[in-house]
Amino acid sequence: MPAKSLLFLRKSISLVVLLLLLAVKLSATVTTVSSIAALQTAINNAAAGDIIILANGVYTTTADITINKKGTAVQPITITAQTIGGAEITGKGGFSLESPAAYIIIKGFKLTHASSKTRTNNGTTFCRFTRNIFQTTGDGEYLLLSGSDHQVDYNTFQHKDAMGRFIAVRGSGSQIAQRLWIHHNYFNDFKPQTGNGAETLQFGLSGFSLSSSNSIVEYNLFEQCAGENELISVKASAVTLRYNTIRDCPAQFTLRHGNKCQVYGNYFVNTPGLRIFGDDHVIYSNHFENCNPAINIGNGDGEVADGAALTSHDRPDRVLIAYNTIVNPAGYGNYTQSGRTGGLGATYTTFVNNIIQGGNTAASISGPYTNATWAGNITYNTTGPGAMPSGTFTVVNPLLAKDATGTYHLQTGSPAIGAGTGSYPAITTDMDGQPRNTPLDAGADQVSGAPVTARILNPADVGHAAVADKPQVGINTPADKTITEAGSILTIVADAISPDDTISRVDFFF
Repeated sequence: MPAKSLLFLRKSISLVVLLLLLAVKLSATVTTVSSIAALQTAINNAAAGDIIILANGVYTTTADITINKKGTAVQPITITAQTIGGAEITGKGGFSLESPAAYIIIKGFKLTHASSKTRTNNGTTFCRFTRNIFQTTGDGEYLLLSGSDHQVDYNTFQHKDAMGRFIAVRGSGSQIAQRLWIHHNYFNDFKPQTGNGAETLQFGLSGFSLSSSNSIVEYNLFEQCAGENELISVKASAVTLRYNTIRDCPAQFTLRHGNKCQVYGNYFVNTPGLRIFGDDHVIYSNHFENCNPAINIGNGDGEVADGAALTSHDRPDRVLIAYNTIVNPAGYGNYTQSGRTGGLGATYTTFVNNIIQGGNTAASISGPYTNATWAGNITYNTTGPGAMPSGTFTVVNPLLAKDATGTYHLQTGSPAIGAGTGSYPAITTDMDGQPRNTPLDAGADQVSGAPVTARILNPADVGHAAVADKPQVGINTPADKTITEAGSILTIVADAISPDDTISRVDFFF
């Protein structure tokens, strides 16, 4: 069959199946309730495909709203506010998803109840929180995630002035929750706290650190989040954090425990940047501006592979730091390693094809740093190379300039264009989400005519009030959750309610 005919057939099949799914969804039971008791009763009686609407108003709970029902991929159970932010849940309890809850959508609520009461517990799967406003009260977490395959998207987490986290990710036994997708959320205004345990996002604990999550955290915006010294604390392995914007936050993004995480395409502005512990991480295509320091490679106080406690600062081994752009004012640190009495330092670190403009020395290393690879870096307007060996960098103006997004991109004639050296197959995209094709450009920006799928984010792009569920920025999906034209069509479902409160719109539930 000719390719065009086959494509037409696939699209026709997809359209027919999609219309059938929409017809099934439109035939589902829609129940509107106006009390917590009636809401709980409707949940207890819910079947796959049902939609439960809580009328706008303020509702006070005396206990958790428990959910242990199961929808399906085609027919999730949707629990939604009448309008986005129109139904407020306050009091002592929140939404508690209990095993074997699956394919549950919680949408559109303002949650001002006690903290640590909205959660997905172990044994839950494929549940989604979308378009909610989280502003819970007292110590504890705004949202606690256990179970696997959950999605948290287009929510606003705001105005926290207590210990605990906006989001905390846990698991079962020593296994961290798997295949989570946390995207397009707005994290805003976390007041400074005096103790340890006030991260904006804490992904795991030391006991989970050697388990792989295979989760993706992407296209989120963090602003004015202080909490404690760690903003994002990753204590798990195989987590991808990409295309997030961290702006005006005095706390640091830390790979604290765990191995084999990928951190790429993120925008760091006016924040302490990124600190790294653990092994085999890949850090690339990140944009750093006014960050002090930008990248801090840890000085380990233990080696987990040799039996050190999981709670130790695991010596970084085999970390690849490549194709990043750092632009700093005078007096700021660029690439650093802090001193530590008896520190084990870092081993086999690869620092290549980065651009460093401004700030103090390009690299300041204050601990053991053995078997390192340096190559292809560009420095300009720093106070000197510092620890960067001669022959591994070029001092030249990279011709960076801010574009309309407010981020630094390469200009025509830049010596960084085509200057990338070495072969690093893990480096696949630049900070704009464009593919990196040879010849590779040094720094976070690859000059390209390919579509831009990432940029620095603004509040209109994220959170409960974002302009659209699928804006032009940030439309990528996790590789293991992509939709094919026919084969995975059953992952397409009708969403609960459109912005005008009619059941008329089809979205994707990945």
